[in-house]
Amino acid sequence: MPPWVGQELCSVLLFKRTARKNTPSLPETMTTRFFPAYPWDKSSLKSMPVDLQQFEKLDAYALKVNVKNSVEELVKALLKQAQTDLEKVRAIWMWICHHIEYDVVGYHNKSQLSSKPIDVLQTGKSICEGYAGLFEQMCSIAGIQCMKLSGYSKGYGYKMGQTFTGDSDHAWNAVYLDGRWHLLDSTWGSGAVDDSFTKFTFRYNEFYFLTHPALFINNHFPDNSNWQLLKPTLTLKDFENNMLHNSNFYMLGLLTAHPETAVIQTENGKASVSVDCRSATLFTFKLKGTDEHGLMTLKKHGMKLDIYPQKTGSHKLQIFAKPSKASEEVYNCVLEYVVECKSVDKAMHFPKDLHQPVGPSWFTERQGFLRPSHPDPIIHTNDGRCSVTFTLGKDISVLASLHSDNSSLTEDMRRRHIMQIHRGNQIELKIHLPHAGNFVLKIYAKKKSDPGNYDYIFNYLITCLNTEVKWPAFPQSYSKWAEDYEILEPLSGLLPANRNIQFKLKMHGIAKVLVQAENAYPLTQSRGYWEGTCNTSGCREVFVMVHENANHSFYSHVLKYEVETQ
Repeated sequence: MPPWVGQELCSVLLFKRTARKNTPSLPETMTTRFFPAYPWDKSSLKSMPVDLQQFEKLDAYALKVNVKNSVEELVKALLKQAQTDLEKVRAIWMWICHHIEYDVVGYHNKSQLSSKPIDVLQTGKSICEGYAGLFEQMCSIAGIQCMKLSGYSKGYGYKMGQTFTGDSDHAWNAVYLDGRWHLLDSTWGSGAVDDSFTKFTFRYNEFYFLTHPALFINNHFPDNSNWQLLKPTLTLKDFENNMLHNSNFYMLGLLTAHPETAVIQTENGKASVSVDCRSATLFTFKLKGTDEHGLMTLKKHGMKLDIYPQKTGSHKLQIFAKPSKASEEVYNCVLEYVVECKSVDKAMHFPKDLHQPVGPSWFTERQGFLRPSHPDPIIHTNDGRCSVTFTLGKDISVLASLHSDNSSLTEDMRRRHIMQIHRGNQIELKIHLPHAGNFVLKIYAKKKSDPGNYDYIFNYLITCLNTEVKWPAFPQSYSKWAEDYEILEPLSGLLPANRNIQFKLKMHGIAKVLVQAENAYPLTQSRGYWEGTCNTSGCREVFVMVHENANHSFYSHVLKYEVETQ
């Protein structure tokens, strides 16, 4: 059976148990040749060197051949453009994968189904037995040694961790090329069926042409273990326990996944998964259909995911991936696990605004956030204060906001608990939390030269367990407050009443600075700082105002402080 819901699936045309005893044995040519080792050595997805670009003309030709009257005539037409044995196999493979559709009606009513090669050719339909039989006969006519193999497959109806008993459920082929045997599956190379298993769609899959045996064994277990073409061979128990990697996993350049078993047990409420890959890849995940209960971080060559289910029992975990340079938003499912959770870690209940992946990565570097002071996704603070610094790429304007499930912060206040400090090409985000709990620090950016909106880049998780924490917001700033100005004191946007308050501000290109409370208090300039005191008696608000030019007669507001009520 072809892929279904992004997953390779098998035909369940059952071969009788007697057929299992008559499974093709190894020809003598095979007994001493080509036994790749298991596990996969990450060298190539295929069992022999294949240059797909060299096949482009042949592939295009094979797709256009339209012969249905006899298998012999079809092979004769295909071989007109094929010289080597590899080219002959390729032409036959391409024709079958693009002209024989999976017979969803025949699958449900096998008594009406014929898998004879001529019937498959003339109807243009079959299930796996017919695909493999037609492939075998076409190779035979072309003078290529080919075997039809049967066995178990992790296909349609497969459940993670299940055992396999009884009759075989799938058929595929082995071909002899360049003194070695190679594996392929034209059923799974041809296309996919829909969720309801009523409609087939041609969707070519290159992965199943001459697949490396150490990858093929992932979802094909032949009746005769010698046809694994591996040394050592895997036992059926190994096959049942091993993680299922579908073709998307390898075609996206992913290499390994840990753990390698399909079922994961949590330890103290936590389960971890990691993936290694060849190049920068974007990932996302779903645990029971949502990405709320995990912490995914991108690595240069992969990702790490910590899962904290908030209910005991069995949970389906799916991991999706796409190439970093892919323009479309489509992520493909590359892994599925079952997470068995015995106990829940309630402390690891993440805010709903937390977006995956979490923390800085190669992706945020590409967006211009370099050399982060906190490379980890979680920032722990005991006193409710923390700061994060980056080196910024050129022409980048930053916006940051703070989010929590337990806060009724307005959009303005979400930003005012974060203060930006710019020093050259460095930015510091100084954070004062309004209370204890888990917070999301969301970071947005845009080009300064771009008048458009800010784009979301990434987020951190900030945790604080100290219930006495209660920091007020930073003072409100106005448009005249320049990016490279800095407040040294007072940092709190809420000033005590009836007190003398010390001010120290770093501002340049300013003629005069005034602090307006009940009375006006001028600040004096010394070594690049504007300093002075003001008294908060008799006022509810305090403003910092500046004369940008000594000749101007008016002041511009740059900062606003609130004063505590008595």
